[in-house]
Amino acid sequence: MLTSKQRAYLRSMANGIDTIFHVGKSGITPELTESFNTALEAREIVKANVLDNNLLDVREVATTIAERTRADVVQVIGNRFVLYRKSKKPVIELPK
Repeated sequence: MLTSKQRAYLRSMANGIDTIFHVGKSGITPELTESFNTALEAREIVKANVLDNNLLDVREVATTIAERTRADVVQVIGNRFVLYRKSKKPVIELPK
């Protein structure tokens, strides 16, 4: 569970990163979930975009993927969302 200070720090970091995932009409597949797992382990913070042809709500997609990957939802804004999960070899040092 992230504190508000940690969440604000991660939101500021997310401004500078590119969107690496696009969730389309096929929705949340096991392959997509595995890709999120791999990316979270390598980067710790991931930004994704939910395309207009998806039938699910952006917040619904973010929380579902976060539950399946054991990550925290940092931010949901517009059609984009940001997830964070501490990896085995931490790259990001969060404020206390």
